[in-house]
Formats: sequence, C-alpha cells, structure tokens
Amino acid sequence: MRVSVATAGGTSSSLFTVVASGIQAGSGPSVIRTYRVAMSGLNDLYKRLSASGARIINVSPASEGSPAAPVSASSAPAPQAVTSAPAPKKKPHANVPVNTYKPKTPFLGTVTENYPLVAEGGIGRVQHITFDLSGGEPQLEYIEGQSIGIIPEGEDANGKPHKLRLYSIASTRHGDNYQDNTVSLCVRQLEYKNEAGEQIYGVCSTYLCDIEPGSKVKITGPVGKEMLLPDDEDANIIMLATGTGIAPMRTYLRRMFESRERGANGWNFRGKAWLFMGAPKTGNLLYDEDFLHYEKEFPDNFRYTKAISREQQNAKGGRMYIQDRVLEHAEEIFAMIEDPKTHVYMCGLRGMEPGIDEAMTAAAAAKGLDWSELRPQLKKADRWHVETY
Repeated sequence: MRVSVATAGGTSSSLFTVVASGIQAGSGPSVIRTYRVAMSGLNDLYKRLSASGARIINVSPASEGSPAAPVSASSAPAPQAVTSAPAPKKKPHANVPVNTYKPKTPFLGTVTENYPLVAEGGIGRVQHITFDLSGGEPQLEYIEGQSIGIIPEGEDANGKPHKLRLYSIASTRHGDNYQDNTVSLCVRQLEYKNEAGEQIYGVCSTYLCDIEPGSKVKITGPVGKEMLLPDDEDANIIMLATGTGIAPMRTYLRRMFESRERGANGWNFRGKAWLFMGAPKTGNLLYDEDFLHYEKEFPDNFRYTKAISREQQNAKGGRMYIQDRVLEHAEEIFAMIEDPKTHVYMCGLRGMEPGIDEAMTAAAAAKGLDWSELRPQLKKADRWHVETY
C-alpha cells in the first residue's frame, strides 16, 4: 500500500510514524511497535511488515515541530492493504517434482550401500541406505525436504502386497556422490513388544535395514512441499529434530555448507542456521561428525545444540530433552523469529510436538506473547514447517 504525498500533506522527505502489531510487533494487539520513516521509505516498510504477517494500525505524519493529527490508515488510497495486511499466500516453489513414480508403476532402484549410523554406546539400529536412480525414464528427481515411498517385498497377513512407507530423503538433489543419480535414506528399525509380550519388528524398516547392495527396491515419489527450504540465501533456519527426523536437516546443511554443493547450486547461504538435535545417547547423534565440521568451518553461520536425554540433565534435574534446550534459548529463538526471514523446521516422532509446543508457549509467555496466536501466523506466512510421524 502506498500513501500519496497529497493525502499525507507532505513531501517525499517528510517523516511518518507507522504503528503495527503482529509477528514483528510481538504477535498480539497489546504489544505494538512504532516505526519512524521518510515518505520515500514507506512502501518498503509496508512490504516488510506484510511479509512478516504484521498488521498496520496507524499511519501519522511526524513533523519536526508539533505533531500533526494522526492520519488513519483507513483514509489512505488503498485501505484494505493497510487495515488487514494479510500474510502473503504461499508461493509455489518452482520446478518441484511430485509423484514421478506412483505405486502401480514404481521405479526399480538398486541399493549401492547400506551402513550403520549408530555409534558405540548408542541404542537401536539406524542405517544409511543409498539407491542408484540411473536409467529412469523419466529420471526420478527430487529436492531437499521431500520424501520417497518404499514398497517392501512380500505380502501382508491378508496375502496382499505390502503398502508403501514414506521416508524423508537424507541426501541433496545431487546425491551423496554429487552425480545427480542417487538418493539416500536414514532408516531406524522399528521394534516394539505387542500385548502378548512378543518382540515385533517393522516390516519395511527391517526390510531396508537388512537389504544388501545390489538388491532392487520399488521406489515411488517424490512427494512433499511442506519442508522445502526458502530460496532466499539470507534466510535464517531453525531446525528441531529427533532421531531419524535429522534426515531433511542433513540435506539442508549439506546444501548450505558442503563446498561442492555450493558450487553446483550457485546458492550461497549467508544466513544463520541453528540445529537442535535430540537423542537418547551420544551414540545416537546421527551424522554428528559432519555437523561438528560445519560448525567449525562456518562458526558465524551454523550453531549446533544437542539434547541427550540419558546423559544430560535439564534445569530441574530431569532428563534433557529438545524442548528443554528450546526453553534455555527461548530469548534468542524469539529474537530470530521476529525477523521475517526466519523459518522453523521440525521433524521427528509425533510425540515431540507437544513438548516443543509447551516450551514455545512458556517461552512466548515470558516475553508477553501468546504462542497460540503466533504459531498460526508463522504457519500462514510459510515460516513454520512440521513433518512428524
């Protein structure tokens, strides 16, 4: 929205006071922020506020002498843009492939490697599995943040072919070999005891964890647009992950900080990236050495915070979970969220959501904010991304 010089009664160098509420102003009507800007800068300010989901309350001429009577935003030539200032609609990401291969006509990929990720002292079984995608017509292409489907061999208890399971991709679009012809997954073998006390293992996760190089696997997809990175090289990325929820975060960080990736993409990340990783033991910090390397090489751009529940204690003396780390750094997190260039990504078991939500609610309340109002605004502005299972 623009305010004409005639309407405002000033020149392009006149000063104006703009009052706004919302994400940039604290996300609540009782918390406002005031901006003092020249006429020539009004348009840019409106764009910035609108992009953040903020609502402009009032626009007033501000003279050097006695203040002029406020000019209501509704009296401006384009009242709707000022009074409502809705968050921008999600912009579709360009060239995002979706469902190149479907369940009835899957692509047959070849396993090239399958190695364990859990280090000594860790619990459970997690494998890094790579598939060769060469020879596809069309080529199975994907981008960071997407998932693929795997159809395990065999039949279910009713004698029907197994249904596909979706897995978050753990490699960038160029693959771990940078040849644009592979895709990798980070798979934890599901295991639990049923009501009878019998040990049960997941059908697809066990199939994948046990698979040998050279084996053919039915692959579908790719799917998903919820977890895609913004195109902005100056964006800030906060990542909250537990377990194999680290898969998409690995793709982001490789795209940001691997030198060959930066060269191949022509995309040079200049923002701030902050990874919060939750694990039961140190041995379960998947891809830990890579992340430590990025932190050392790019100290101004990458920060790595761990929550190791069975080895660390929170402020109350209990186990340290990822939500405890969020609470510890609440002030810094919310300072980043106030920047409209900041995006938050969360991936892992669905059980992590209530804990994170509780931590964010408490952290927001400490700043006089209402998380139940702020989170939907972030979501609407395409800045809050969640993929749990």
